[in-house]
Amino acid sequence: MPDQKVFEASPESKGKAKQLRLFAMLAWIIAIAGQIFAIFKLINNETLVWLIVVIVAILALSITGSMLWKKANRLDPASEKDKTRFFVQNQLGAIMGVLAFLPLVILIFMNKDLDGKTKGIAGSIAVVAMLIAGISGVDFNPPSVEQYTKEINEQTTTLKELNFDNDNVYWTTAGNKYHIFEDCQHIRGREGISNGTVKESWEQKGISELCKTCEKNALKNKGTSEEINVDPS
Repeated sequence: MPDQKVFEASPESKGKAKQLRLFAMLAWIIAIAGQIFAIFKLINNETLVWLIVVIVAILALSITGSMLWKKANRLDPASEKDKTRFFVQNQLGAIMGVLAFLPLVILIFMNKDLDGKTKGIAGSIAVVAMLIAGISGVDFNPPSVEQYTKEINEQTTTLKELNFDNDNVYWTTAGNKYHIFEDCQHIRGREGISNGTVKESWEQKGISELCKTCEKNALKNKGTSEEINVDPS
């Protein structure tokens, strides 16, 4: 298609994605540091409660890191053309979630100084936490440049059909939908209204959904226009 619109994250989106990834990496580094502390200081019968506390803290940090990483990937997705990078970038949360617990789990069960009760409680909790961290880090529907490109072009076609071949929409800083009409009740009078193409709303703000109220009004306007243009003969 000669007018094919190819998604490319804006500099602002790339900058925000980079910031989110830095915070995610920081959360994972602290989680792994907590694991190291637990391995050297807390794997014994007397510190079971503190070991459980640290495991829970590691889990919280792992999940937080995965959430931030997924959000960054939606702002600045990888391309499916590079299979390795695409997989690693989208599933890094699962990888880091497992790494934050696996050495600890192994050492708990291999420690000969732990009694059976402590090993059973601590080991079971650590295994469950590792599974939760790993599963929560998996992106079951990873975004890609190709997916965004396809959806942008489909939505642009739909918008033009609704809006008399006009590819212009409005969105706000805090909103999560784009609008056909600047005076839509959901954005009327708000500060920070931007306008541009559907593609620009994706690239600049990550907005990928049309306002239902605008869609309804556009259909009504289109129907009225078609009635006016009907040849009475």
